[in-house]
Amino acid sequence: MQPLSRGKLLGLVLVLLLAVSLIPGCSSGSSEPFELGIVTISADDAGNAKVIRGATRIAEQYGWTVKVVDAAGSADQANAGMQNLISGGADAILDLVFPVSSLGAGLAAAADAGVLVGTWGGGLDDAGIVVIADGAGGPQAKPVVEKMIQDMGGTGSVLALTYRTGEVCRNREDIFDSLVASTSIEVSKNEVHIPGFLQDGAQFASGWLAGHSEGSGPLAIWGCWEDPTIGAISTLKQQGRTDVLTYGENGAPDGLTAVQDGSLTATYWADSEREGEVLVEKIKEALDAGDSWTPVEIDVPGVLITADNIDSFLAEHPGELQ
Repeated sequence: MQPLSRGKLLGLVLVLLLAVSLIPGCSSGSSEPFELGIVTISADDAGNAKVIRGATRIAEQYGWTVKVVDAAGSADQANAGMQNLISGGADAILDLVFPVSSLGAGLAAAADAGVLVGTWGGGLDDAGIVVIADGAGGPQAKPVVEKMIQDMGGTGSVLALTYRTGEVCRNREDIFDSLVASTSIEVSKNEVHIPGFLQDGAQFASGWLAGHSEGSGPLAIWGCWEDPTIGAISTLKQQGRTDVLTYGENGAPDGLTAVQDGSLTATYWADSEREGEVLVEKIKEALDAGDSWTPVEIDVPGVLITADNIDSFLAEHPGELQ
């Protein structure tokens, strides 16, 4: 047999390479699916869980994989989580609640790797690395605080349970402050922790109630989300106090149940699952648009929930108690 000429040998090599590239999983490009990394402030929080569920549903429809990191309320863990996801091959990141101002290292890693970032309640950044943000977190406080002021007649005392680490709660606290400033309501503030918000809410309520006896005027407890208020409600029940109005945000199952049984005066139901879906849809749009994309904020409307509409709301949304 005569040896192959150099030209024929090169041609054979090219044919073999082409054949290999046509074998599934053996292409010269990456065969890994697109990966969406989600960094959550608390995987145990019902609102965060709903966002993750909605985001995962749409991501899977696109054929993407999803990896979730629970930062447990720590901005340092959130930054490390973003960096680890990106170094591990994540193609896009979704931040839940952490403000962009506390994600310097994570956003720098995203910029270096060309990874797009979306936020749920974290806001937009100045550099354009964050391409989509859910801006509804703050404004959702307005109808609840307005109802609280109306119910109290613009006077009395309020215990505000805040959380300054999260951008959503910061924005809600700002709205709370601006609305209450025009009233005669006296405000006491305590900041809860993640984890530990239920225990903090109960403890802070106990201390506050000691200085606000029954009959001392209109009294209320407001939480920048309803879980700290639910912790406070446990103290109200232990002390047999029925004179204190209670308010929260998000409309998680425990909050809706509390409105249903009368222990929570009002909350604002956020369609968090749909928010998660829309965030991923917008990330996909940003990826497809490339350099022509302009960062945007979205707003998915919710519903103010009180004793007046809880039954009709649950009839329309029976799955919200799960």
